[in-house]
Amino acid sequence: MPNLHELENALPVAPLKIVALESARSIGNQVNDYLVSYRKNVNNVHKGDPALLGYVENNYLLDIDLPRFGSGEGKALVKESVRGKDLFLLVDVVNHSLTYKMNGYLNHMSPDDHYQDLKRVIGAVAGKAKRINVIMPFLYEGRQHKRNGRESLDCAYMLEELADMGVDNFVTFDAHDPRVQNSTPLCGFDNFTPNYQFAKALLSNEKDLIIDKEHTVVISPDEGALSRTIYFASVLGVDTGMFYKRRDYSTIVNGKNPIVAHEFLGDNIDGKDVIIIDDMISSGESMLDTARQLKEMNAKRVFICCTFGLFTNGLEAFDKAYEKCYFDKVITTNLNYRPQELLSRPYYIECDMSKFMASIIDFMNHDISLTNVLTSTEKIQKVLALYNAREEVNF
Repeated sequence: MPNLHELENALPVAPLKIVALESARSIGNQVNDYLVSYRKNVNNVHKGDPALLGYVENNYLLDIDLPRFGSGEGKALVKESVRGKDLFLLVDVVNHSLTYKMNGYLNHMSPDDHYQDLKRVIGAVAGKAKRINVIMPFLYEGRQHKRNGRESLDCAYMLEELADMGVDNFVTFDAHDPRVQNSTPLCGFDNFTPNYQFAKALLSNEKDLIIDKEHTVVISPDEGALSRTIYFASVLGVDTGMFYKRRDYSTIVNGKNPIVAHEFLGDNIDGKDVIIIDDMISSGESMLDTARQLKEMNAKRVFICCTFGLFTNGLEAFDKAYEKCYFDKVITTNLNYRPQELLSRPYYIECDMSKFMASIIDFMNHDISLTNVLTSTEKIQKVLALYNAREEVNF
């Protein structure tokens, strides 16, 4: 865990409790295990203080239930006291695996359903908890972050609504456009990117890469992902390039303007390993077309790194593209629900974010700057130097 000396001499804001909604139960359990281990093993100088009773626990998960009536209406039920607690609410709004019955029909929970459940929990604990923090890895309505013409501004309104309900801090990962935080300028908003975790997952699974300007390039699949691509490329010390998406703005298909063509802007990638960086894989059509063009340009290998793997159209297109050698690996995080069929694919690599999230929660609970949990560029470059020299790397 980073900068332990900060934690050893800091007092927590209040006793810690994690509220993992059913949608985020898996990663919530992993985060809880890390926190239990941290606090049992960290030599905190205040650990024996009677005022900090409950600092070291065997479990930080709050016992809650979200039952529904036969009509589909729901409620939040908190089964233990939250008075004076520092609550961290975890929710995965894109978990489509959960269902409920309404009038005898089985319904899959939508992002709207998950968001409503989050508000129900906040409504049940507001006024009792010391502080309410929401960790929403995939930003609800994050793709509807700006207004073009007469349309709704859903993401900004969501942040405003949560602030009005008493949420003190909001944490998300790789937001489609983090500038949406301007809608609530007086509330805490933190946006983290998994650059170190991507590098760790890739280097741990591929033993023969050479990360330098002559052998590797980082590519942005569109202009929207260029900033995160430039940062990742600068950390790795390699060149970058991008594809420009030409869209047909006269037509709308599935809520978006269809892509007419991808135009590549960058240097020669002949014989180089290519890393594609983006925030999400939705249907994957654009990503696979990008990978195909890179292979046609004689890229050696293509690695797709995306924070959120949604695969909204299933995995068939990816299976076919993999058979045609359009890409070599797909790396996504465990911040959102992944079906078992994805986890079993030979081309899939999971990027574990639970330890990182546990660090974020622990530092926030102690009211310590969250820059402490970020991995420095120097550390990543040191790891790369050891890897390129084929020495043992301690991640």
